[in-house]
Amino acid sequence: MSPRSRVRGRRRRALIAASVTALSLTASGCVVVHGEREVLPAATRAEAAQALRQFTSAYNKADEAYDSSLDADHVTGALADIDKARLTAGRANNPGGNPSHTPLELTDAEFAIPKKAGWPRWFVADAEGNKGGSARWLLVFTRDSLDEPWQVSFLTLVAAGKVPEFRTDADGWAEPVAAGSDGLAVAPDELGKEYTAYLKDGGDTFEPGTHTTEWRDKREKNATRPGLATQYIDEPLANGDYAPVALRTADGGAAVFFATRHFERQTAAPGTSVPAPNDSVLALTKGEIKQSLTMEFVSNQLVLDPARGSGEQRVRVLGRIQGLTAAQGE
Repeated sequence: MSPRSRVRGRRRRALIAASVTALSLTASGCVVVHGEREVLPAATRAEAAQALRQFTSAYNKADEAYDSSLDADHVTGALADIDKARLTAGRANNPGGNPSHTPLELTDAEFAIPKKAGWPRWFVADAEGNKGGSARWLLVFTRDSLDEPWQVSFLTLVAAGKVPEFRTDADGWAEPVAAGSDGLAVAPDELGKEYTAYLKDGGDTFEPGTHTTEWRDKREKNATRPGLATQYIDEPLANGDYAPVALRTADGGAAVFFATRHFERQTAAPGTSVPAPNDSVLALTKGEIKQSLTMEFVSNQLVLDPARGSGEQRVRVLGRIQGLTAAQGE
C-alpha cells in the first residue's frame, strides 16, 4: 500500500470514529446547546429581582452625588441619555451633591419575563415607587450577553390600574412580539416614525390624550407668540439600545416601549431676546444665547398597540418620560 493510501485510510477511520462519537453524544442527550438559538427565559425571577435592586442602589448613589459615573453601568439607551443629562446639570449647579435627595424605593415588584432566542435579552419590571404619586414604575432591563450587567433602557410611569395585562404561558413566562410584526395596528419598529409624523401632521393613528392631541395643541399655541417663534423637529430612535421592545398583551395586542428625539428651537424677533432659561437648561447649553436657543430632548413612551383587525385600531399612549439632553445658544 502506498504512503498516500495509508494516510487516506487513517483519515477515513478517524472520520468514522468522530461520526460514531457524535451520534453517541446525540443519542445520549449530551450535546452542546447554542444559547443564541435556544428559546429560554431572559432571566430567572430571582435574577430579575436582583437586577432591580442593583439598579435602584446605583440610581440612588448617582442621584445623591449628582455623579453619572455611579450608575452608568446600569442604564443605557433613552434612559441613559435622560439620566446623564439630569445628573450633569445637577452637578453643575450643586457641585457638592443633591441637596434634595430622597432615596428611590421600588416595592411590590412584578416581572414580565419573555422567553426568546438570541440576544439582546430583556424583561420588564413593574413596581410601586415612592416618587411619582400613585403611578407604577415600568422599567425595561436589557443586556447583550451573559458577561454584561442588566441595564435599564426604558422607564415610564403608568397610572395605577392602567398597567397592561401581559399574556403568559403555563409557566408564567411572557411572550415577546417581533419588531416587524404585521399583526398589530402599527408594527413596533414603525411606531417611532408614526409618532413623530403624528406630532407634525396629526391623523388618526393615536388616541386623543395628554401625549398626543394635548401635546400638539400646546405646541401650536406656543409656536407663535409676540416677539418669539418656536419650531419643532421630531425624529424616531430605533437602533441599538433604542430599539423598541414589545410584549403580547392578554387581548392579543402588544405593549410597546419605544424612543424618540425632539428639537425645540426658540427664535427671538429683532430687538427682543429669548426668555431666560432655568439653571438646568443653562448647565447643558453650549454657545451664547443671543437670538435663538435650540433644545434637544429624548423621550421614551409605552403604548398599547391593538391587534390588527380588532375593534379600535388607534394606539394608546400609556406613559411618557422626556428629558432635556443638550442645548445650543446662538
